[in-house]
Parts: sequence; C-alpha cells; structure tokens
Amino acid sequence: MSILPIFIPHAGCPHQCVFCNQKTISGQKLAAVAGAKEQLARWRSWLRPSVVNEAAFYGGSFTGLPLELQEELLALTDALLAEGFIGSVRLSTRPDYIDEERLQLLQCHGVRLVELGVQSLDDRVLAAAERGHTAAQVAPAVALLKRFGFQVGLQLMVGMPEQSFDSVQETVRKAIAMQPDVARIYPLLVIKGTPLAADYAAGRFVPLTQEEAVTQAAWVYRELTEAGVNVIRIGLQPDDELCTPGNILAGPFHPAMGELVKSRVLRTEVTSKLEKLADCGAITIYCPARLESKLRGQKSCNLRYWEEYFPGLALQIIQDKADEIRVCPHVNPSHR
Repeated sequence: MSILPIFIPHAGCPHQCVFCNQKTISGQKLAAVAGAKEQLARWRSWLRPSVVNEAAFYGGSFTGLPLELQEELLALTDALLAEGFIGSVRLSTRPDYIDEERLQLLQCHGVRLVELGVQSLDDRVLAAAERGHTAAQVAPAVALLKRFGFQVGLQLMVGMPEQSFDSVQETVRKAIAMQPDVARIYPLLVIKGTPLAADYAAGRFVPLTQEEAVTQAAWVYRELTEAGVNVIRIGLQPDDELCTPGNILAGPFHPAMGELVKSRVLRTEVTSKLEKLADCGAITIYCPARLESKLRGQKSCNLRYWEEYFPGLALQIIQDKADEIRVCPHVNPSHR
C-alpha cells in the first residue's frame, strides 16, 4: 500500500502546542485546498492508481476545520476514489473535535481510519504542553469513532514537558484499554520556531537523550504490539526540511529511530533468555535472516552490550529458517 500524504499544517488547530511547528515538520507551507491540490498533483505523477493506495490528511486537526472546508478537501479525495486511484482515506485530528455530525460527514467520503493526537493521558503533561484537551476526552472519542465503524489510531509521545517514564507507562496502559487499531510513537524534539525552543534556550526544558528515548519508546512499542496494536511509525519522518541544519535544536532525533527501538526490544527479549542460560558458557542464537541486523544492533551495539553484560560468555549468531529467534546452549557437533 502507498500512502499519499496531504499536509495541512496547523489547519483546524485552535492554538499551537509548545512542541509543534508543523510547517517545519511537514515541509509544506501552503494549507487547505490550494496546498492539497498541489500535493495531490505531485503524488499523481509519481504513483500508479491502485485501490490499496490511501490518501492521508496530516499535520492539522482535520475535523476542527469548518465543515464546508472539510467537504472541499474531501471532494479532492472523492475524485481519486471514484477513478480507483485510491481505495480509502485517513486523517488525523484531536480527541475534542469528535462528534456525530463530523463523523457522519467523514463516513460519506471514504474515510477509513481516524488518528487522534493524544500524546499523553496525563492531565498535568497535557497542560504543560498546552494541548487544550483533557485525558478524559479521549476514551469517549475513541468509543464514538468505533460506534461509527472507523478504525482508530492513537499518537503518543515520550519526553514531553513534565512527563516521567511512570507517566508514559500509565498512558500506555490506558491507551491499550481503549483497544486502538494502530499507534504512532514520537520522541519529542525541540524544533525551531516553537514555544518549547525558548524554554530549551532558557534552560527550562531538558529533552530526553537518545538512550532515554530509545529505552522508553521500546517499552511502549513492546507493550502496544503485545496487546495487538499495530505500531505504524516510530519517530518523525526524516524529510529534507526537518533535517535542514538548524531546524532541530535538540532532542533524540535519529533518521532510523524505528530500527533503534525495535533492536532494543530484541535486546531486552534476548537478554532475559541469556540470563537463564549464562552458566552454560557458550550460547548460540538462531535468528531469521530478516531479523539479524536488528538483533545485532546498529554497529553491533547489542553484541557489545551482551559481551559486557555476560563477560566470558561465548556467543554466536547463526541464521536460521525458523520464524522466531531461538537462544540455545551451544552444542559441539563432536559431542553429539
């Protein structure tokens, strides 16, 4: 499936959250209909028509737009649906901009999935980020979306102002209880032109280190996936504008944050198995080829970690045709 992203920076947002500068994040300076037409024209020249393609409105609070403007934007994707260039539409919005009238409109225009910018389910964190909604508004919004037959996505963050790891963990537990279909995990970055940039410059905000962000995001990813929630994105998309020197002032940015997080999850899982077998002296890890790079970690960081954590343990990784990683005591063939 190919996603046709349509960025509508800040459109429909009642105010600017302290961490947000969508015009930098998306690289899209125009908003609303003119900008959407321009972006769709570009995607039409690049992609082949297919009913598995999906148009996605990102960057603003879509259902916060006037209904007339929502209809104008959705008319653009209606045309793509009618000709079979796409098969569905998704959009992102706020949990406090969900009601029956808005959802009835979305139902009429091929919208399949609605993502909610939840970020946290801790009211103290939401207030510090100037989100403008409360944690209590999220569950009713999710329930209403499901009643109308939409798939639901939740966007969560780590490293927000006033947000501890305990707060992150409690947010994830509450989010899982809502049974979303998909989720995104975003470590917070300090972006030029945001209120948070001034707090960072004044020493009032300290972002997570990359190590802290990977540790927290890995915990979130593991909990969500084990609960059956499909995590469709970890970290911001590293596009040209975001990565322009000077746009990211601080924070745990990495162009392959998702790979780092998934590698950390494997490290944690394998470490627990190694702890049970460390007295064997020699261990073989049988690994599917598709997982070997994640298992070894970037620049073999996981292997180095295990060498330090288990000094004297002989460890080897062998590609295997099985679907899962197996950790076994090493058996010398001559002793079989």
